[in-house]
Amino acid sequence: MRIALCQMTSGIDPAANAGMLIDAIEAAAAGGAGMIFTPEMSGLVDRDRERAARSIRGEGDDSVLAAVRSAARQHGIWVHLGSLAIRRPDGRLANRGFVIDATGAIRAHYDKMHLFDVDLPTGESWRESASYAAGERTLVVDTPVGPLGPSICYDLRFGALYAAMAEAGADVLAVPAAFTRPTGAAHWHVLLRARAVENACFVVAAAQTGTHADGRATYGHSLVVDPWGEIMLDMGEAPGLGFAEIDTAPVVEARSRIPVLAHRRPIPRPSRA
Repeated sequence: MRIALCQMTSGIDPAANAGMLIDAIEAAAAGGAGMIFTPEMSGLVDRDRERAARSIRGEGDDSVLAAVRSAARQHGIWVHLGSLAIRRPDGRLANRGFVIDATGAIRAHYDKMHLFDVDLPTGESWRESASYAAGERTLVVDTPVGPLGPSICYDLRFGALYAAMAEAGADVLAVPAAFTRPTGAAHWHVLLRARAVENACFVVAAAQTGTHADGRATYGHSLVVDPWGEIMLDMGEAPGLGFAEIDTAPVVEARSRIPVLAHRRPIPRPSRA
C-alpha cells in the first residue's frame, strides 16, 4: 500500500493546524495513499501551559479530531493522527494518538506511556509529567498497511515497548514525534533504524519540524525505515507531504533471514555478582 507522511510545523492555533491537516489528507488521497501518518501534537504545539489549557478539550469536543475524522470520511483514507492533547474525564491531560478509518470512525487510541522529563545541555527543560498523565496500555491495530503498533515520540527510547508490539503481531511501528533538534541530530535516525531491525518491522515516523510559534524548534526528518533497517524516505527539514510503499514481503523476508521474534526469550532480572 502507498502511504503518506505529513511533516508539519504545528502552532498555537488549533484551527490553523486543523486546516493544514485537512489539506494534507486531501493531498494524500489525491496522491494515491491509502493511509496518512501525522506527527505528535498535530493539533497544538504550545509550551505556555496556561494559554494551551484554554484550547484543550475532551475527546468528544476536540475540533481538530472532528475535522480529521470528517476529512478521512470525505476522502476515503485511513489516518494515523500522531497525537493530540486531550483532556481526560478526571481533568488530567493525555498525549493521545488515534487510528481513524476511511469512514471517519476511531478504530483505536493510544496514550503516550513514557513522558519527557529532561534537562538538556542547551538549557532547555521539559517536564511533560507536570501536565500529562502517562498511558498504561499498548495495542496492535489492524489497518490496511498491516497490523500497526502505535507509540509516541519519547517512547522510541524504550525498546521493550516495540518488542511487545512485534510479539503481538505488529508488522508496522508508528513513531509520531516532535523531537528537539539536539536530540534529533544525535539519536533520531539510529533509534528508528534500531527499532526496525530488532523487530523486523517497518517503522513510520511522521515528525514536527522547524521553529514553532511558541519558540521551540523541532528536528523534522520524517522517516520510513524498512525491516532490514534501510531508510526508504527521509523528508529532511521542510514541511510537506512524503510518500512510500509498504507491503508484507520485506517483513517476511527479514524475519526468515534473521528470525529475531522466534528466537526472543524472556529476560530474567540480572543477579548481582
